[in-house]
This record gives sequence, structure tokens and C-alpha cells, in this order.
Amino acid sequence: MEKDKDIIEEIKRILDKIRPYLNSEGGDLEFISYEDGIVNIRMLGACMDCGALDSTLKDGIEALLVEYVPEVIEVRNIIDQ
Repeated sequence: MEKDKDIIEEIKRILDKIRPYLNSEGGDLEFISYEDGIVNIRMLGACMDCGALDSTLKDGIEALLVEYVPEVIEVRNIIDQ
């Protein structure tokens, strides 16, 4: 759907702005998917084992995406099984 494509481009743009902060702490993230208001990402590097992961995910990444992309309602960290 074209609308979803625009939303995904905006999500990726915002994630690219967040990435340098994560990189400075030895971490990173990977965009996985967007569907029905849910953004799935994978936290990488130092972020995977960080004690502040939940705070970074919800209070940082999710808060920014919800604020700037009205269609986003939640961000989830996808962990490989």
C-alpha cells in the first residue's frame, strides 16, 4: 500500500536520526517491519544486553516515533529465537 510505504520511509528517517546515539554507546538497531501501527525493530550490539534497553525502546525510540508518525502506536524489539 502506498500510504504504508510513506509511513515506513518516515519511520526509517527517524530511526536514522536515533542511530548515532546508539552507535556512540556501542549499539545499533535494524528496522524489521511496520504493520497495523506496530514497528518491529531489532536492537543490536551493546543494546542487546543493556540494562536500559526497555527504557531506550519505550521512552526513547517509541516515544519519538509515536510523536512524529501518528500512525505508529507501538515499537517492539524482535529477538531471534
